[in-house]
Amino acid sequence: MELTIDKMSLSEFINWRYETRRKGLFMPSFSAFIFDTEFNNIPADIRAIMKRSVLDTLGIAIVGTTSDLAKIVTGYAKGHWCAGANGPHARVLLDGTSLSPEGAAFVAAFTIDAIDGHDGYSPAKGHAGSAIIPALLAFCEDRKQAGNPVSGREFLTAMTIGYEVSYRAGLALHATTDDYHTSGAWTAVGVAAMGARLLGLSEEQMRHAIGIAEYHGPRSQMMRCIDHPTMLRDGVGWGAPTGVSATYMAQAGFTGAPAITVEREDAAEFWRGLGKNWEISRTNYKRYPVCRWAHPAIDAAADLMKDNNLSSADVERVRIQTFHNAIRLAGHAPKTVDEITYAIAFPTATMIVRGKIGMSELSAEILNDAEISRISLATELVETEYFNKISVGERWADVTLYLKDGRELQSPPRKPKGDQHTDPLSDMEIFDKFHAFADPVIGAKRAKALRSAINDMDGENADLDWLDELLYAAN
Repeated sequence: MELTIDKMSLSEFINWRYETRRKGLFMPSFSAFIFDTEFNNIPADIRAIMKRSVLDTLGIAIVGTTSDLAKIVTGYAKGHWCAGANGPHARVLLDGTSLSPEGAAFVAAFTIDAIDGHDGYSPAKGHAGSAIIPALLAFCEDRKQAGNPVSGREFLTAMTIGYEVSYRAGLALHATTDDYHTSGAWTAVGVAAMGARLLGLSEEQMRHAIGIAEYHGPRSQMMRCIDHPTMLRDGVGWGAPTGVSATYMAQAGFTGAPAITVEREDAAEFWRGLGKNWEISRTNYKRYPVCRWAHPAIDAAADLMKDNNLSSADVERVRIQTFHNAIRLAGHAPKTVDEITYAIAFPTATMIVRGKIGMSELSAEILNDAEISRISLATELVETEYFNKISVGERWADVTLYLKDGRELQSPPRKPKGDQHTDPLSDMEIFDKFHAFADPVIGAKRAKALRSAINDMDGENADLDWLDELLYAAN
């Protein structure tokens, strides 16, 4: 019989709590995954995905430093997340200012999330890298100051642990609660698990760390930010530092209740095959820096325009058919760049008019583009039961262009490009995306050196010394 805490009698709950405490670690396989995973035992394809995610995420972080959001949180953190006189510290990306590890993770997570172009995981409708990589960089700074620097391979191993735990915690959370939470709610657990490994916590401390992280993690409702797009974003700005602080608190002896996304009985199915069946293999990558729910419509519009040799002047109006949550993106007349991030009509119109959504489309001037606004306002959004049905764990849409000459051109239903198993981005597409965002900010030479260092970070003797010059040095 499946038994959840909410349905337990008092005696059943007391027995459950006793058994959980008696066993110490509820899932020995979880502990083994955290502490015993070695780089050479991680499948080569999973290691390749992690390297790809480092490059992709840091490219987004670099362009993110130019955003108003990043400037605000950086200034805030410099005043409120200062490093202790005798405690660990970590630096701000492309700035070099030292903050507490929590503060540095806070800034970097918000900076990445400012540009919604980082990798994702469709089954949990969210993102791990935007929290895991900022926290990982902060932990690496601590280890370096302690005279025990993290190697390239150790970085990738810890990152693998953080991603896999985050993805599975996200699945467990959404299967056992009624609301759709932001990624910060479940990445906090992955950060703490990864931090326990990097900082050498005991098994018991690790268990407390993930419990603290889950309890304090931001259980923010994602659809609130979809319906009212602002700088709140995906919750990782607080999920990353929550996981970091949970690790240090557990190390100091602070205790936490068992993490229910890991230890509760109705979450057990999401942890089967841990370290054997890799959820990381389902990581996806974005072509465009907007919510991925809009991507199938953007891709469909791009194909129709290219295949029929059209210009935006040919287009009278547009119809997008898709699933419910994508319709909620709306965004016909955004007033800020933040609103464009969680929109579907305006980004699709941007693709129709400009044929791209890149660096120049992230600036506020695009809000005043009359042709984009014309087509965006002439875009009809249609929710269909068919797309609702097939978009569980996937993203589907079709687009119809109504032309001024009377023709109607409809795309076939499609998913967005970037899914690892069905339509992945090539290495060259990932490289081009990285350079498109990084080169204008840090220069082509520095961006090329950063890409090379990331490519070589899995070498047998590779270190992370390149971070000083290529990632932390002021731009």
